[in-house]
Amino acid sequence: MLNVQSGKIGSPKRSFLQLEHLNPAMKGLTVILCVLPLSLAFDPVTVAAALALTVLVTWLFGNIPWKRWLLLFSPFLILAFGCFWTAALFPREPIGPDSELLWSVGAVRVTQEACWIALSLSLRALLFSALSLLFMLTTDPVKLMLSLMQQCKLPPKLAYGILAGFRFLPLFREELSIMQKAHRVRGAGRIRRTPRSLLQALKRYGIPLLAGAIRKSERTAVAMISRGFTGSGRRDFYTRVPVTWKDGVFMALMLAIVAIGYGLSYALGTLRWYNGEL
Repeated sequence: MLNVQSGKIGSPKRSFLQLEHLNPAMKGLTVILCVLPLSLAFDPVTVAAALALTVLVTWLFGNIPWKRWLLLFSPFLILAFGCFWTAALFPREPIGPDSELLWSVGAVRVTQEACWIALSLSLRALLFSALSLLFMLTTDPVKLMLSLMQQCKLPPKLAYGILAGFRFLPLFREELSIMQKAHRVRGAGRIRRTPRSLLQALKRYGIPLLAGAIRKSERTAVAMISRGFTGSGRRDFYTRVPVTWKDGVFMALMLAIVAIGYGLSYALGTLRWYNGEL
């Protein structure tokens, strides 16, 4: 199932459930339906089980380079590590005297209950990050906008405006690189890391980029109007993004992950609900 040579998670030829081919709107709805009940749980067992199974689903059914996934997930690991030690050393609410003391250094005391709450907080951050990456790394922006228009009745003016802005981002990056090289050729030099130099650079590059963005937006608007785009919701689509039985299988699979997490925690007697610990 793991394609090692290409460095990708999963194998699109063998997997019957490819996350990239699912309906984006249904996939987003599934993620939301998973986040809502999981946000009510506040014990490490429920969250850890859901996290492990979510990563497994991404691993089996997502055609994602594993190096890229680890690179994007690593900042959340650092954030979760910092969250754990901050919550363990400095709990929001005073810990009861009956809580078992794990270790202490001077006035700093770390108890079992504080570690339990800290572990729950850090694992929740990792779980929601894994669910977000599952959606973002397996969803094409164009198909997402088409799905939102077809299934969720998103206004076409808003959808195509978002798509146009998304398409302009690489162009802005390329124009900024060209301007920087042109300024260096003309003797402008590199930007110094001082507040005054950064403000001058913002003025030097920001105004031309803004002027270019206005020109591009005007040309885009004229092109869309000349091709008959009125923004009406009653229109046909050249590309259809249907809802298939595989979307239902994916939703059932992810909801089963939530149920497994709660069931395992309930069986072990560790189930605990969120009570404003954040």
